Amino acid sequence: MTFKTAAAALALFYFSPTLALPVRREVPQEHSHEPFLTSVRKSLALNNPDGIADPVFGLLGNAAAATGSGKIPDPTCLQQATADQAFTNAKAAGDIQGQVDALIYRALERNSGQVGLVTAPCTSIKAANPEIAAIQQHQDPASKNAAAVNKAITLELAKQIHGVGGDPQDAMKSGTFAPGQLNDPTAAGNTCNDANDPNGCIFTLGLLVPDATAAEIDAAVNDDGTGNQATASAPTPTAAPTGIDTVCPAPVTVTVTTGATATIAPAPPSPVVTSPSPVGPSPGSSNFQQFTGALGGAVAPTVTIGGRGFVVEGSDSFLNQAAAIGRSCDIQHNQCANIANSAVGRAQGLTVGQCDQQNNQCHSAT
Repeated sequence: MTFKTAAAALALFYFSPTLALPVRREVPQEHSHEPFLTSVRKSLALNNPDGIADPVFGLLGNAAAATGSGKIPDPTCLQQATADQAFTNAKAAGDIQGQVDALIYRALERNSGQVGLVTAPCTSIKAANPEIAAIQQHQDPASKNAAAVNKAITLELAKQIHGVGGDPQDAMKSGTFAPGQLNDPTAAGNTCNDANDPNGCIFTLGLLVPDATAAEIDAAVNDDGTGNQATASAPTPTAAPTGIDTVCPAPVTVTVTTGATATIAPAPPSPVVTSPSPVGPSPGSSNFQQFTGALGGAVAPTVTIGGRGFVVEGSDSFLNQAAAIGRSCDIQHNQCANIANSAVGRAQGLTVGQCDQQNNQCHSAT
């Protein structure tokens, strides 16, 4: 089904009197984040074994979604299945932005039956990609606990975007609108739906309500898994050299020139501490990427200060140092895999599996 055919089917569904929906149905908004539909459509077209008609169907209610679900048996899972296949295709193509856009698409709010209604999670199909499986769709901002639910979705999305080498701040773009009125007879809410706005009408009209702050996203990305922001381990004092008493010696009484006496308690000797490993570039270098592995001759691109904070050679700039270094590792991995799949790489005995192992080492070093 072409995009024009899909649009015609949607028009029939929304406006046919035989398929009339409840008066208080939430106004459609499936085209509010149009750039991500466009990107996922491009990635999905690379390989679409399930015959999904178009990414727009995954953002519709189940009845409409079923008309474009192809071989996906459960329309509740169509959004996840679409994102999963697009992510797989983008990953195979070495398209990091395509992976990021598939993740954001998975987090977008689906149309619901009415203002304040929660859309069901996908439970019948398991995503092939753990990055996609970690994400749920945003919920109607007028639904119960929506602010907390949508914030948690955005922070998890930021982590997954960071994991593939994207800018975690892009997770903010998955946000939805201000809450609508539950008793609004028009169900107009605060939505928009313009398939002809390539920028996305939620962005053009300034209707997106951020779920979190930039600082909260940075903190979530740097979370060490215990709920605390990851930091360098505190330096450990070394043992005092043999023969030095680390207990404060007894006070010493001295006589000063006025004839009076004063008691002076000498300070205890300062412990010798070890310094944590530096997080900046090595001496004499401006490169924050310290990983030196180079299978097939492909080195990790340099990471230097610039742009929005840190610039990856030949790529985007990032607010977060770790995200920039992660992108550098992933660029190296893609270059290594390309070499492994070439005649030169095969002659060297280089495999994609070795590139995967090196990529893990690079991220661990980060």
